[in-house]
Amino acid sequence: MGREQTPRLGIDIGRVIIDGSSHPNGGDTTFIDGDEQAMLDTPEINGAFDAITRLVEAFDGQVWLVSKCGPRVRARTRRWLAARGFHTHTGISPARMRFCRRRPEKRKHCLDLQLTHFVDDHPAVHQAIRGAVHYQFFFGPQRMPVPDYGTHVHDWPAAQAAILDTLPTRAAVTD
Repeated sequence: MGREQTPRLGIDIGRVIIDGSSHPNGGDTTFIDGDEQAMLDTPEINGAFDAITRLVEAFDGQVWLVSKCGPRVRARTRRWLAARGFHTHTGISPARMRFCRRRPEKRKHCLDLQLTHFVDDHPAVHQAIRGAVHYQFFFGPQRMPVPDYGTHVHDWPAAQAAILDTLPTRAAVTD
């Protein structure tokens, strides 16, 4: 990444911010197919809101959410984020959300937004955005070894630290 490029961060939502697998009634399908209350009861990934808040500060607000989903899940995601106070807590405006129908389409958002950093749990997304985003963070458990073009981050404290390490002039933003 050239020094002249402004650092800009993209973050996936499912399994990176919303923790469907930890829902008291079951996995991700409860968020997708459950009733409104079941969807709203889906927990967030531990530490996500606080770490993202710190990253918004470190990136001078240049942070976007980029998610793959259809219209129904998009609406549910928006309601979940609003109900959890995500936008107020983190400082990411609802206007800074991008959606697409297929994982490879995230590349276009990365290019359009000139993202330099991206956090996603899915290897297919990382393969699709390779070359478009300089710093790629594979979030959470991975079935296969993380390729050398990415960094594996197990959780949000690790993600925050690894991302801040790429911003040497802003590495002091930790609390």
